Amino acid sequence: MSKQNDATARRKARVRRAIKAVANGRPRLSVHRTGKQIYAQVIDDAKGVTLASASSLDKDLRKDIKSGANVEAAGQIGKILAERAAKAGVTEVVFDRGAYRYHGRVKALAEAAREGGLSF
Repeated sequence: MSKQNDATARRKARVRRAIKAVANGRPRLSVHRTGKQIYAQVIDDAKGVTLASASSLDKDLRKDIKSGANVEAAGQIGKILAERAAKAGVTEVVFDRGAYRYHGRVKALAEAAREGGLSF
């Protein structure tokens, strides 16, 4: 395992530990991004199930976005995720940015999810 992977794993574990401390039973909005795509899901850790998810690979979104690796796509995914979470009966979540900085695509997704009705 490389030093970079070790640092990423430590950052991710540190964020997850902090989230568990303040979650109080709320579901977790987890974000994963790659060089070409971005994924988000609302997870109930107590039950171990995914309540809602959205990604730049969704068929209805693919025709609207030019690339899954930009801020505009992340914003649209945040709005779609908020709608799907509302259908599932989720309004309050705790945000899990993973090992990523709260910047760029991650920030755009979070702000769009807030605008869509999720509170965190």
